Amino acid sequence: MTIVNIGIVAHVDAGKTSLTERILFETKVISKIGRVDHGNTQTDSLELEKRRGITIKASVVSFFVQDQKINLIDTPGHADFVAEVERSFSVLDGAILVISAVEGIQAQTKFLMAVLRQLHIPTIIFINKIDRMGARSDALVAQIKDKLAPSVIPLNRPVHIGTKDAFVVENSFSGAEQPFWDACMDLLTQNDDQLLEAYIHNGQVTEAQMRRALAQQVAAAALYPIFFGAALTGAGVAELLAGVCALFPAHREAPEATIAAALSAVVFKIEREASGEKIAYLRVFAGNIRVREDVPVQRKLSRNEDETHIDKVKKLHLFRAGKSVQADAVGAGDICKIWGLTDVKIGDVVGERSSKIRDLHFVAPQMEARIEAEAPEQNHQLYLALTELAEEDPLIQLFKDTFHNELYLRIFGEVQKEVLVAMLLDKYALAVRFAETRVVCIEKPMGRGQAL
Repeated sequence: MTIVNIGIVAHVDAGKTSLTERILFETKVISKIGRVDHGNTQTDSLELEKRRGITIKASVVSFFVQDQKINLIDTPGHADFVAEVERSFSVLDGAILVISAVEGIQAQTKFLMAVLRQLHIPTIIFINKIDRMGARSDALVAQIKDKLAPSVIPLNRPVHIGTKDAFVVENSFSGAEQPFWDACMDLLTQNDDQLLEAYIHNGQVTEAQMRRALAQQVAAAALYPIFFGAALTGAGVAELLAGVCALFPAHREAPEATIAAALSAVVFKIEREASGEKIAYLRVFAGNIRVREDVPVQRKLSRNEDETHIDKVKKLHLFRAGKSVQADAVGAGDICKIWGLTDVKIGDVVGERSSKIRDLHFVAPQMEARIEAEAPEQNHQLYLALTELAEEDPLIQLFKDTFHNELYLRIFGEVQKEVLVAMLLDKYALAVRFAETRVVCIEKPMGRGQAL
């Protein structure tokens, strides 16, 4: 069995969660497709997500395609929750960037693609909503080449685009479709001298050679395939899944001899049960973790200084066919939930630090707002609640003005403020209010000058 960890990322309303639902339906994880507007999707499980119809927290769900296990992380699309997306990037083998064929490229799309390219994360672009009136294909591909990445190649094409009858047809590597074959060869040979040499000497290359070169270049984040489809109708989703299995680098389940390798895992998410007990989400890069064993936890304090402590694994869950199931151990390549790591924080390394672990440095929030409980006697409870929430989202920076006895939060935007107000009420029974948001740093003219 092989394991691949993928994330679905997108701008708001591109159909990201709808695509997740369709994938889970096609892989027999769910028997009925949920809808975001109905509040019954598999990955938007928080009551607040159901009420607002948006993804707030990244969530993990797994499914199988033949003998390959795929852990899928559904991430928020709204820019105010970019921190959730950031943490997911640290554990991915590949990403699916969803773009609406109607709305096209948005500001968040550009930001996400820039980060994916910077981190060299293999990425498939899925152009969704080909069944919607106003959907575009060729013009959007040209826009993607211009604004996102020049090295893209559509592996299928839409038919009857912009209608409910829209479907897709695979582009052929056999040479029967000369324009596609020429475009594909042009891109592949830019990064593959051996393929170019074979073509020059033999006058042709086989379909197998082209597919192998394509997989290698996608895995190296040198080329980005495009798939068209429609999450609501299912058009193109089977082709997308086949592309994930064929093009993304997968971790092969290790034999016993290599399972003994030194443990290396990273914490990318923290949540708490109703009882307050902490649950840590880990991606294991090497070795394994077993229940009831002591594990070293490293925390980076500065560029040259680490702090290490020991924690005991009390309970462990793996993701199986849409559910979280209890297990005795987790091996390399997989994602798990662990109870018992009481002092762990997001970004901590369990075991040894591996070169495979990505260090992410996103821009900190540039807005700040004072927050207070409506009942002044609850301000201390508010401080404790915000401390817990900041543990789950380290980019929520909590400050206490001890002189004025006031609490301040650094945030990304107004939607995040609204969500925090609702979350504090739902989870902690705390009614709160924010003061007006202000920008932390403002550039302003220092004086007058002259120009020729």
